[in-house]
Amino acid sequence: MENLLEIKELSKSFELHNLDKYIRAVSHVDIELKEGEFIGITGKSGSGKSTILKCIYGTYRIQQGSIWYHSKKFGPINLAEATERQMLYLRKHEIGYVSQFLNVMPRTTARQLVQQAILEMGEAQHFAERETEMILSHFELDKELWDSYPTTFSGGEKLRLNIARAMVKKPRLLLLDEPTASLDHDSKMKVKLLIEQLMKEGTTMVGIFHDLEFMNHLCDREYNMQNGVFS
Repeated sequence: MENLLEIKELSKSFELHNLDKYIRAVSHVDIELKEGEFIGITGKSGSGKSTILKCIYGTYRIQQGSIWYHSKKFGPINLAEATERQMLYLRKHEIGYVSQFLNVMPRTTARQLVQQAILEMGEAQHFAERETEMILSHFELDKELWDSYPTTFSGGEKLRLNIARAMVKKPRLLLLDEPTASLDHDSKMKVKLLIEQLMKEGTTMVGIFHDLEFMNHLCDREYNMQNGVFS
């Protein structure tokens, strides 16, 4: 089976201008991921795990290496060299990202946020409305909050909304950056159920987790990162 994602010799550094020095975040990272696989990356905070996901998503530009992704629209494309327009398309239609933090447009309700994610995929309004209600119910977000602004939500409510918004699109490649960090046990199980459902439907995933118990029997492979390299 052809790899959906192939990372070769990925290296990323950050320049600290005030100290006139470079900090190496990740060094010579190699990953191969076939369609439908789920790999987990573990390691201490600051070891470089999130940097890998942000390089894939195009948030960070890399200094060395390649990130080949087999796009449905563009065919094989090196994400490290993709244009901003190409990355915007991929984020809308093919690559999803879930982090611990929710960044939203002001004066946009929870319902509107999720609906917009579905409408971006070209789906009809009635389909978007139905799917939005289904996934908000799945994550047990109180119905009284559906038409409220997420700026007023608790940390756990924001995280559940963030996960719902990314997962409802059923992307080909889903990047999970500590998605269960501030959730209680029941909410974690909701996330796990949806991950298992997406796996059955063929979604390919890369996930970062501190909760090793959560990852048990979930990932096809696990990579441990220490000081920017896989151990």
